[in-house]
Amino acid sequence: MIFLYNIFVNCLILGMKVLSLFNDKTKKGVEGRQQSLEIVKTAFSASDKVLWMHAASLGEYEQGLPVLEKLKEEFPTHKILITFFSPSGYENVVKKKHIADAICYLPFDRRNTIKEFTSQFDCELFFTVKYDYWYNLLNELKEKNIKMFVISALFYESQSFFTTYGKWFVKQLKQNISWFFHQTQHSYVLAKSIGLLNSSVTGDTRFDRVKQLRLRNNHVDFVEEFIGKEKAMVFGSSWQAEEKIAKIVSEKNQDLKIIIAPHDLKRVENLKQIFPTAILYSELKNSKTFQPSNYQTLIIDSIGLLSKLYSYADVAVVGGGFHDSGLHNILEAATFGVPVIFGNKYKKNPEADQLISAKGGKSFEDENEAAHFVLEVFKNEKILIEMSENAKQFIDRQPESSTLILQKIVSL
Repeated sequence: MIFLYNIFVNCLILGMKVLSLFNDKTKKGVEGRQQSLEIVKTAFSASDKVLWMHAASLGEYEQGLPVLEKLKEEFPTHKILITFFSPSGYENVVKKKHIADAICYLPFDRRNTIKEFTSQFDCELFFTVKYDYWYNLLNELKEKNIKMFVISALFYESQSFFTTYGKWFVKQLKQNISWFFHQTQHSYVLAKSIGLLNSSVTGDTRFDRVKQLRLRNNHVDFVEEFIGKEKAMVFGSSWQAEEKIAKIVSEKNQDLKIIIAPHDLKRVENLKQIFPTAILYSELKNSKTFQPSNYQTLIIDSIGLLSKLYSYADVAVVGGGFHDSGLHNILEAATFGVPVIFGNKYKKNPEADQLISAKGGKSFEDENEAAHFVLEVFKNEKILIEMSENAKQFIDRQPESSTLILQKIVSL
């Protein structure tokens, strides 16, 4: 099976190189990996003690960061390495302020490539987030007697681990991983069923992260003037489906203020066509002639504002759940006591079911149904208040996952 796995990795590499000729995102990942070795050579010496976090993409980074921050407090003299598989994770983080001494792409999982990469520093501890596992990487770290952990682990029935051909990799996980910290009881039970006994339920570390959002300054210029005394909706990381909801709601309730932050700034031009009377955030920033309160719809054509914008919302619609792209972060809205509306395609997001059960959020299969529900909520202040309080209490009830995880790691 190891032979077949290595063939798979080589096919993956070839496929990504071919795709990179046509896809800018894949091209960034392929070219970025050519720099990974040089990045760690520059950042570390062979004797540096390093704490290493690997995250597939941006969402996993957000889950792992609270734990990494606590580890840095516990081991202040250690250096920090963060690796990514996805360009969307790497590109978003490398440009921002962070605690890492080095950020790079995880090299392709070839044995010699991984061996050379890991020989550049003395890794004291490694953890991957959620479910990004690479055989040669784990095997190489095991040979170096490095403790390995999985943070916010999430097992589900359709994973290869629960098939006949996936049993060999389960054996590797059993031999290599010191401890699995599960997001949910369901994940914990599934892991136990295939013999991964070194595990415990510590919850989702993203709850720790979003609780911190309440404590910072969440002011966004012009937004208070834009909203005034009206109710406001924030459409976060919107795709076409969420924008359809925004269009319906804005036409049916013209007193409602609409803020749209698209998942991709390339959608701004489309949004201007859908909402021809909308104002762009950049227009408010760059000109004093616009009066924010004169507009019903504000289109956010800047990055890095969404989590702050949720603090202004009375209701939030979060994108990605009406198709298979993947539901975006609903917790960033819920932490401010904002009811969250989203599509029903979120099988890899257990927090969505939990928020629905807590009656702080609701999912829909159809955009029209979602729009109708939102309009009814704004007509019924009691429902709005109840959902808002339920969303906030849902976040408040969650355990301090990163503290529980740190205590266990230190004890092992």
